[in-house]
Amino acid sequence: MADVVQMHFTTVDYVIFALLLVASTGIGLFHAFSGGRQRTTQEFLMADRSMSCLPVSLSLLATFQSAVAILGAPSEVYTFGTQYWFLGCSYFLGLLIPAHVFIPVFYRLQLSSAYEYLELRFNKTVRICGTVTFIFQMVIYMGVVLYAPALALNAVTGFDLWGAVLAMGLVCTLYTALGGLKAVIWTDVFQTVVMFAGQLAVIVVGASQAGGIGEVWRKAVNGSRIAGLELNPDPLERHTFWTLGVGGVFLMLALYGVNQAQVQRYLSSRSEKEAVMSCYVVFPCQQVVLSLGCLMGLVMFARYGEDSPLDKGYVKTNDQMVLYFVMDVFRDLPGLPGLFVACLFSGALSTISSAFNSLATVTMEDLIKPHFPNMTEAKATLLSKGLALAYGLVCLGMAYVASLMGSVLQAAFSIFGMVGGPLLGLFCLGMFFPWANSIGAVVGLVAGLAMAFWIGIGSFVMRMSPSTPAPALNTTALPLFHNMTTAVMTTLLSASTAKPRPTGVEALYSLSYMWYSAHNSAVVVVVGLVVSFLTGPMKEKDLTPGTVFPVLGTLLFFLPERYREKLCCVTPLPKKPKEISAQPYQMAKKDGNGAAHCKDDSADEHRDAESDGAQTRDEGSERKISLRPVTESRHKQSHVFRWGAVESCTAMICALVMCNTSLPVAVTLRPCGVHVAFSCRSS
Repeated sequence: MADVVQMHFTTVDYVIFALLLVASTGIGLFHAFSGGRQRTTQEFLMADRSMSCLPVSLSLLATFQSAVAILGAPSEVYTFGTQYWFLGCSYFLGLLIPAHVFIPVFYRLQLSSAYEYLELRFNKTVRICGTVTFIFQMVIYMGVVLYAPALALNAVTGFDLWGAVLAMGLVCTLYTALGGLKAVIWTDVFQTVVMFAGQLAVIVVGASQAGGIGEVWRKAVNGSRIAGLELNPDPLERHTFWTLGVGGVFLMLALYGVNQAQVQRYLSSRSEKEAVMSCYVVFPCQQVVLSLGCLMGLVMFARYGEDSPLDKGYVKTNDQMVLYFVMDVFRDLPGLPGLFVACLFSGALSTISSAFNSLATVTMEDLIKPHFPNMTEAKATLLSKGLALAYGLVCLGMAYVASLMGSVLQAAFSIFGMVGGPLLGLFCLGMFFPWANSIGAVVGLVAGLAMAFWIGIGSFVMRMSPSTPAPALNTTALPLFHNMTTAVMTTLLSASTAKPRPTGVEALYSLSYMWYSAHNSAVVVVVGLVVSFLTGPMKEKDLTPGTVFPVLGTLLFFLPERYREKLCCVTPLPKKPKEISAQPYQMAKKDGNGAAHCKDDSADEHRDAESDGAQTRDEGSERKISLRPVTESRHKQSHVFRWGAVESCTAMICALVMCNTSLPVAVTLRPCGVHVAFSCRSS
């Protein structure tokens, strides 16, 4: 077998790669010293809720399109053919459902952390469980997604391994910690353009050297790499239309429906309509990305045929094959290898920066703010930046741990992928089943995680046993942020390999990785519902308004209302709030007497006005005013009322008269509205 072949960068390649890092840093510094200069947590964590549709869409795409995907998709198509392209069929429902189910719920509740929803729907324990699970998932993945492309680059080009890791890690940490979510989104936009440019350059030059696209297609057909529609319903088959097109829907929902990195982008939009449109815009972009990955794999096959660089020993793993192909194609074109490496590392930077920002957000919102409700805005912002910086350093540490794992690295990839399904199941349990309670949610999540780890680790151990020779592993077959590397569990050499069908537990271990999210989320829902019924299902009056999507009410429209009331199926989702004006961030909290204080007045004014139905119209004016305050806290003989900034003085006077009060004791103007404290006599 031949020795591993190394090719080297030219000066122009290094310059192009350096320009990527400089440009990304520059965007972060620009947002650190412009606008509000990231002085509030609203601006740092939520981009002032002011982003438009296009940058949010490209940022969603960049988070999806990681470096592992850029390396893995062409290698998958080169090895197994274009059956993988049918994953694109799952994109339609995988984006349509988040656009019209998850986004309306999250956006109208005006959350900052997706896991804040779990406390509103269940309780604080469920929220903490979801947050800790997400942090565990992301911390494992950060080091891997940073180390894997650097290792491939080092093996093929001799590019210094830890130099690449440190450069990416430090640059990403710098612009994320300084520029906040706005910098992350705009660098994602820039990095998406670079990714498209790098992939297009490889396809155009590679196809030209192979004799044109027609010749590439002819060789792919002759080499049986153009796959037809495989309708085999067997869930043990690695890739069929059902595993990719249906199982892939659950993978997409785990990513675009409930993942904090994506939810945070929706909530940074300036209106719900913009957030929904971002899902629609990203759909054709994903199809383009998938098609580019498949085309690159076909061009690779046209160049090498069945005699792959991996078989010749020029590279050691599938991960390195794409980089070898790029360096081979561009060997006489200085600068283009640097462009593709910039494309590759753009994918890594966009994914890692999203992880930093989302981790800082959930840590701040779910683990710190609830224990320090009186923290000043300046301290909260400084701490959020410190958290982003700390997670950057953790990422570098995890990259070092990944370098020591060896074959265990594949298990780490698998562990990350196994967490997405149970989290999806937890959100579905709360959002679609109003009678599910907090005990059922916790037990269901634990059961889902236990099932995922049992199947995943059992499958890994079974394949590693001497009696069962393992096929060549493909750790980057699936370009999905959530379950990208679960392919290591169930990879088969080919459909034609004559192997007896597994039975019993072995059949469970042989389940296609594309069904993992569906299987694990179903476990959470089923166990959660059973436990909820055994421990006392929730009643509709106990539910927080707006936390349940009325899907059952729609499906069971034919039932009499009294039966739908028993099933908790009559409460509709709140109406759309108006566009949110950028205001300093106020966290949702409860006072000592349990009265809820919302963090965004404009949204709460709409919700309370709709639920109370106590609105009147000022004579000669078209603006509606509320006769009741937005929130109220009772302290013995005193009442504390808060009016949103948009309420008129007439509303205040009406409320005072209704309560038969004396003059206000104190009137305080705050960023989130007008706070009035006064003595109140019983009327």
